[in-house]
Amino acid sequence: MAASGSCLAHGPSLSGSDVALFGSDMHLGDHDPATATLFFQRLEAAWPQASHVFLLGDLFEAWVGDDQPDAVAADAQALFARIGASGRRFYVMRGNRDFLLDAGGGEPAEPRFAQRCGATMLDDPCLVGLFGQPAVLAHGDALCTDDIDYQRIRAEIRAPDWRSAFLARPMPERLAFARSARAQSERVKAARYPSDVNAGAVDALLRKAGARLLIHGHTHRPACHRWLLDGQAARRWVLPDWDAIDGRGGFLWADAGGFETDGWLSASGA
Repeated sequence: MAASGSCLAHGPSLSGSDVALFGSDMHLGDHDPATATLFFQRLEAAWPQASHVFLLGDLFEAWVGDDQPDAVAADAQALFARIGASGRRFYVMRGNRDFLLDAGGGEPAEPRFAQRCGATMLDDPCLVGLFGQPAVLAHGDALCTDDIDYQRIRAEIRAPDWRSAFLARPMPERLAFARSARAQSERVKAARYPSDVNAGAVDALLRKAGARLLIHGHTHRPACHRWLLDGQAARRWVLPDWDAIDGRGGFLWADAGGFETDGWLSASGA
């Protein structure tokens, strides 16, 4: 179960015959229909086998408000709504690209993202219980503390005043901002690979949570890292990003027997 006394927000505790499915970094949008199709097909095949589905951020390449107009967003929400209506527990965490998920936008009376999808929004980070073991779930970008410029921008655009002002802008202006931000992101990626997490920040988060297990995405460096933290075995799962052309993507499964990937990491790597 989740560690008592932790100051992190708490999510669900899984036990017994529960099965968890984790994914992140799909970067869905009309700009890449092939990757959207790949993800939708894989998720459709996977979710009926899970009791709990966790999507840990950057579901969308950009999210300018819950009135997001693109077709891929509509298809994604229709699929998510089927999962939510099935009786599965469906959890979504915001990422750096879609930090405005469930923040509103459009007519105030319109249902927000979580209501439309039957989802529960998770704080980033949060603490869950995985079969008797406390585990921290995070998107991962807040742990990339060596990228000082990014952390400054992250703090600015997540401030409530910035968010309210942005969502009040007309849709064409919001979409133009998203296009500009995406172009800037592509220039940064061309100059340097997305930054990795800081080991000290990871250790500090796990100590704060009273946990020795972390699951996150964001860095596009899928792996399972193991080390000793204060004399105890620690493990960090990094989820893969999705790209149909390069054949990337996949889920992490967890049940009472342990963890398993769907092929993106070999047994020796796990």
